[in-house]
Amino acid sequence: MKKPPLILTNALVFIISGAIAFIGVPLWVAYQGIDWAEIGTAIFLFYFTGMSITAGYHRLWSHKTYDANIVVRVILAIGGAMALQNSILHWSSDHRVHHRHVDDNDKDPYSAKKGLWFAHIGWMLREYQAKRYDDYSNCKDLQKDSVVMWQHKYYLPIVLAANFGITGLLGYLNGDVMGMILVAGVLRLVLVHHVTFFINSLAHFWGSQPYTDKNTARDNGVLAFFTFGEGYHNYHHIFEYDYRNGIRWYQFDPTKWLIKGLSYVGLTSNLRKVPEERIEKALAAMQLQRASEKVSVLPNAEEMMHTIQEEYDLLMQRMSEYYATKKRVMRVKQRTLKRSIEGLELAYKYKELKHAFAVQKEKWTHLQSLSLQMA
Repeated sequence: MKKPPLILTNALVFIISGAIAFIGVPLWVAYQGIDWAEIGTAIFLFYFTGMSITAGYHRLWSHKTYDANIVVRVILAIGGAMALQNSILHWSSDHRVHHRHVDDNDKDPYSAKKGLWFAHIGWMLREYQAKRYDDYSNCKDLQKDSVVMWQHKYYLPIVLAANFGITGLLGYLNGDVMGMILVAGVLRLVLVHHVTFFINSLAHFWGSQPYTDKNTARDNGVLAFFTFGEGYHNYHHIFEYDYRNGIRWYQFDPTKWLIKGLSYVGLTSNLRKVPEERIEKALAAMQLQRASEKVSVLPNAEEMMHTIQEEYDLLMQRMSEYYATKKRVMRVKQRTLKRSIEGLELAYKYKELKHAFAVQKEKWTHLQSLSLQMA
């Protein structure tokens, strides 16, 4: 099958920037040396530009998981341009198509089913999307955002000013323009490229699928560390409108922390979260599926399947009772009834149901683990 034409501009950007980063920078360091100002600036800009993609392009504009003050939006738009991954409008349009048609080789722009290389960088090297390149019909909401359209219109000047103007000025102030451009400019850019590309590639190949196996997305804590929290990709693909990717307190998600932190000072608002009950049900459904698949080959499969289904049904019942009561408790807390007889009775019932749910959840987890060991 004949391949689409090569996108020469993209190919040259990746080849030249990669050569400078992995050949030119080491040679510069060996012969000229660098200082801590250049290293510190590179680290800061690595996080700033990378999280402009994850917090801005991805969670703010592509998925609308929260609202942001115009100052934050402008800063994220500049940082995203500095990451050199096309405009917000174009990036978000591609990403929305990806979510709508994930793993569809004919429609997903960076389908993982086409291989690791294609999902990582190959999809940007050829005219695979020529037919829809300027079709932004899935981003009509973004076309009403003045910041998005400003960045889209002046994308190239912003890219040049941000990448060379900012690093050049910082280099001038530090006494080494070329060193700053090489380290905080080009090397930082290449590293941001590839760690964010990992979200489209490695995060669809490496990790676990605790929430859904309907697509190739994986959860991976190691990738989360390198991708500013985006490594919890299985969760993201089933609950894409949640501003969090790492939902547990111990999961590394600096993008989530940034969004939440800015909300405390009024710079972000309307942070969207998936109800806890939906998350628990998705986890339990996957556990039921895997346990059923494993015990189906055992001699006593029918008996085990019956037991597993009974315990799962009881878990769903306990879960529904618990979360329904929890909602009532929250409503009571918002009224003056929290110290009334009704409030006290409800609090006692809530405590009992919470315990019953926890016991059943532990029992279910033990049974599910046991069934997997027996298979």
